[in-house]
Amino acid sequence: MKKLNLRRAGAGTLSLAMLMTLAPNAAVINAADTEASGKVIYSTDFEDGDVSYFSNRGGDDTTELSASTEAFVSGSTALLASGRSESWNGPSFRLDTVCQPNTEYLVSAKIKGRYYTSAMLSFQYNNSDGETKYSNLVQNLNGSDWQEVKDVKVSFTDDMSDVYVYFEGGSDDLFIDDFSIVEVPTIDIESDIPSLREVYHDSFKVGTAITPDNLSSKPFMALVQKHFGDSITVGNEMKPDSVLNKAACQAYFEETGDDETPQISFSAAKPILNYCKNNNIPVRVHTLVWHSQTPDWFFKEGYDDEGAWVSKEKMLKRMENYIKAYFETLTDLYPTVDFYACDVVNEAWTDGGTPREAGQQGNSGSEQSAWVKVFGDNSFIEPAFTYARKYAPKGCKLYYNDYNEYMTGKMEAICKMAEGLKEKGLIDGIGMQSHLDARQSLDASFPSPAMYKNAIATYSKLGLDIQITELDATVNENTGDTLLDVQAEYYSQIFDAIYEYRDNISAVILWGVTDDRSWRASQQPLLFGGDYMAKPCFFSIIDGIEYTPTKPTDPITVESTTGSDPTIPMIYGDVDLDLDVTINDVVKILCHTADPSKNPISAEAKKRGDVYQNGDGINALDATSIQKFLAYIVTELPESYL
Repeated sequence: MKKLNLRRAGAGTLSLAMLMTLAPNAAVINAADTEASGKVIYSTDFEDGDVSYFSNRGGDDTTELSASTEAFVSGSTALLASGRSESWNGPSFRLDTVCQPNTEYLVSAKIKGRYYTSAMLSFQYNNSDGETKYSNLVQNLNGSDWQEVKDVKVSFTDDMSDVYVYFEGGSDDLFIDDFSIVEVPTIDIESDIPSLREVYHDSFKVGTAITPDNLSSKPFMALVQKHFGDSITVGNEMKPDSVLNKAACQAYFEETGDDETPQISFSAAKPILNYCKNNNIPVRVHTLVWHSQTPDWFFKEGYDDEGAWVSKEKMLKRMENYIKAYFETLTDLYPTVDFYACDVVNEAWTDGGTPREAGQQGNSGSEQSAWVKVFGDNSFIEPAFTYARKYAPKGCKLYYNDYNEYMTGKMEAICKMAEGLKEKGLIDGIGMQSHLDARQSLDASFPSPAMYKNAIATYSKLGLDIQITELDATVNENTGDTLLDVQAEYYSQIFDAIYEYRDNISAVILWGVTDDRSWRASQQPLLFGGDYMAKPCFFSIIDGIEYTPTKPTDPITVESTTGSDPTIPMIYGDVDLDLDVTINDVVKILCHTADPSKNPISAEAKKRGDVYQNGDGINALDATSIQKFLAYIVTELPESYL
């Protein structure tokens, strides 16, 4: 295979070197810089006896907080949380009183039980609908002595209120010491490596999945913009348990007597959908009908957890109204977003190719299905696609999505199902989740590259589109960087198979960006490490792919024209009016801001150079934005910012 074309990256690096020579005092984006010291927002070892920043969790929480000398790590004092009567009781710290939204922080602390430590660190907030949401940040803080949480990343958006981190677990007294909150240091991503989405631009979309907390991390989102801007999947916040609003469903039922019209909300997904709208990024909808992460009350009379299971007929009406409301609400709120694909049904088949067992998702985990409980089998699949076809926005393709999609029994069941749906014009494609395991060697990998390629070939014969929807590939836990070369070779062979069938594959979505944010973090499954640096597997999947880098100006032209000469298109960043964005535009801004009288520029040039925070005039920050654009850290001007 031919050598990778690196012309664009080299040009960007040369431009930055020129700028450092021309304007040594200007802010320069430099991938060699690593991080600055993190700002300490709050820190205490409780030696002053002040526990006023902490509270119990309110309501029926019986926790009493005090300073105690009974147990400590440093000094002679720690916070004591005594009188706890339930496992959820515990000391909490309100973040939104001392921290800023859309900013990432690191929480550290030490915790000990009076007799035995059995605790976890959790996160709580109210969304824009007033609903309280919870998540566990660190679990299994278990042992006979002090346990440590260190540099746990937390953040919140401006749509959230009453934001807390708190300790819970067991009912024993808890001691907390050495608690701190530090703003995450600034880290520059690698600007001198190719853009993954550009490498595969002529083959398929390249995207990723993100959650709202990712938006607060500047380097994380810089990676998203550089490498994965073709497609965003909302990681959890568009799944049924996030979209279905129980309180609103019950209130509507009480008011109207109608319990066949579920009420929905996209408040949880709003930060990500706004980001996609503002950056013109297409969205994969994930997912409508799924046994897991769908609350049991959705299948019960009166939307009551303790109610009787509804009839098949009522569930069909609920399903149709739910899917109708889902798409209509989504397109009403975001008419300019390209919802180009949707996982209509997710994970309906077992590895052996049979429907899942009937049961309560809430009580039995993800192996049993409330859909099967109501319908008796997988007969709910066809109506789900029928309603999705009826109500999905124009251009949105419909997919069946599953994991272990390379297992023979499941693959046969999926193909048979898809053939029937295709005959009726209800399905457009198959979503291959592709949660893979490179493991400790290629011989031990599962699936093997050959097995995975066979699955792609099999689905290609259906004549339907294929999307790789949730790709990651793990190595063994606690192996450090010793198996990264194995992972690189495995990824290379997987991408070779994908690339061979690129005419049948329209999108490849990585399930996350950095290892530390992955759902399989301990097994390092992704292309970038927690330091935001590319791993060997990143380079292995671009090696040998020839591509022509896109000119920076290609996506930047605006439809309308401005200025004294209407024949000159409006190109942001084009300060010298030569219809191109180059390092010369950066130099013009810096020279003008240093001495406007000696280096005047026209009103038209100022308008084009106002690219950082459009509307505030030009300054050195605009020069930095153009540098970032030339270095592929941002993909569009004016620069989108949080």
